[in-house]
Amino acid sequence: MPTKILIPTPLRPYTGKKDAVEAHGQTIGEALRDLTSQFADLRPHLFTEDGRLRSFVNVYVNDEDIRYLQREATALKPGDTVSIVPSVAGGVVTFEDRGTRSAGPEPRDLEPTLTNDEVKRYSRHLIMPEVGVDGQRKLKAARVLCIGAGGLGSPVALYLAAAGVGRLGIVDFDTVDFSNLQRQILHGTPDVGRSKLASAKDRLAAINPEVRIDTYETPLTSKNALALFRDYDVIVDGTDNFPTRYLVNDACVLLGKPNAYGSIFRFEGQASVFAFPGGPCYRCLYPEPPPPGLVPSCAEGGVLGVLPGVIGTIQATETIKLILGAGQPLVGRLLLYDAFRMRFRELKLRRDPDCPVCGDHPTIRELIDYDQFCGVTPAAAQPKAKTELPPELETTVEDLKARLDRRDAVFILDVREPQEYQICRIAGSTLIPLGDLPNRLAELPSGEGAPEIVVHCKSGARSAKAVRQLVDRGFTRVRNLKGGILAWIDRVDPSQAKY
Repeated sequence: MPTKILIPTPLRPYTGKKDAVEAHGQTIGEALRDLTSQFADLRPHLFTEDGRLRSFVNVYVNDEDIRYLQREATALKPGDTVSIVPSVAGGVVTFEDRGTRSAGPEPRDLEPTLTNDEVKRYSRHLIMPEVGVDGQRKLKAARVLCIGAGGLGSPVALYLAAAGVGRLGIVDFDTVDFSNLQRQILHGTPDVGRSKLASAKDRLAAINPEVRIDTYETPLTSKNALALFRDYDVIVDGTDNFPTRYLVNDACVLLGKPNAYGSIFRFEGQASVFAFPGGPCYRCLYPEPPPPGLVPSCAEGGVLGVLPGVIGTIQATETIKLILGAGQPLVGRLLLYDAFRMRFRELKLRRDPDCPVCGDHPTIRELIDYDQFCGVTPAAAQPKAKTELPPELETTVEDLKARLDRRDAVFILDVREPQEYQICRIAGSTLIPLGDLPNRLAELPSGEGAPEIVVHCKSGARSAKAVRQLVDRGFTRVRNLKGGILAWIDRVDPSQAKY
């Protein structure tokens, strides 16, 4: 009997856009190999060249991680469901059950009292037995640091400020762009061009002037993370890149600060609480990051505007529970949310005793170079990433414009998605989305006398992958358009809309 394998959004371009596939096999390993035999382009995303399952891809049978079963030898039974959980980024216990100190605010000698105005403001909290006056005083005494004032940081900061968290820190160094407004609800149209921190501070002060807002307009780095985190009780991870995500995790583990984690992509989101005493950290879930470019960003793949509102609200909820020392936090649990189907699923997480940061014998005792760790700035001795192209396989928008003006024979291949093609395009281009390209090679010019193929996408990353695929399949006259259609609009045709 075949086993149902659930395919996450980032991998669906390699399964013909299917969200579930049936595969045959008596074990996980056999089923995954049957899956990749059906969809050959999926294989490099799941397995290394020597056949090992990649460390940034987790596989679950029902809600159990196969790393804590028999790994790829885990037997499959009729009715089992297999989930593939790539990075984008035990039982449930209460604080009392753990026998460890709460990861909420460190005890203060004197928790602040509530003013009459604050009693009015927080009255709906105060009449709840789970919060009450004592709980609201804990919130007022709490210090929370939010990394990012974007999609996830917006609902987190708004709800924590409204809830009365006494001191709220925000780290960001970006400015507000029109493309942010679809989801980053801290900011409005008049804020476009302003610092996100200035915009956020004004908005939060308008919601609750009783809250102290501290802003840090700086990139988060290995040099400043520990100093920034040290004065706060809970860290909320609203980052959008892998180097910063690993940096936040490691700093939280080293300082003993809980990490309210969230990540989003298109219609899907994840949430958990990492670095809680006795619980797993982010590295227990994803020991290593994916290679640069393998997992698309929200800028490439898009994100539903309301999705960060849902995930960010969950992060804010977990933060409040940690401060109150109440309820059942998402420790040892990974919450998956599919907005397209309106489904929540929960998978078990375990602390890895061999984890290099939070394990029994940690080997990472200080912050490292996270760009190098994630392959963003590889060490000089390392080979170039496979997606990097030599100069002879690239061209510029000015060169392409000149060739078109001369009416040279050029085949322009657009590897974006159809919805992107509707926004803007280069006249005369042919659309074949990157995920469809391996099955549509016959539509490309080839052979003696065929025109050169110039491949483009939004900014050049996906088209570089396409060029590599075409070269590997024997195409000799092919080039990547550096900067993609965004560079074309900036330097050739500014009449078109950018996205």
